[in-house]
Amino acid sequence: MTATEAQLLAMLRSRHPEYDYESSMDFIGDGLLDSFDIVMLTSDLEADFGITIPGEMILPENFATIAAMSALVGALSKAG
Repeated sequence: MTATEAQLLAMLRSRHPEYDYESSMDFIGDGLLDSFDIVMLTSDLEADFGITIPGEMILPENFATIAAMSALVGALSKAG
């Protein structure tokens, strides 16, 4: 697990420590994240990683797994 993925996992666990994010392949489909969580995570990601997430990138598939969120952060970190 990369440092970014570990930070993302800690962020998720701070919201819902009762969920097993590591074994889920689809946080939204498995009911671990809802639309409110995604809005809050967007804000947290922007603040913690110093990125801006454009509205068109706030898609379920970008928040479905730790790897997907890490890829989003990585892409936006390089772009900015």
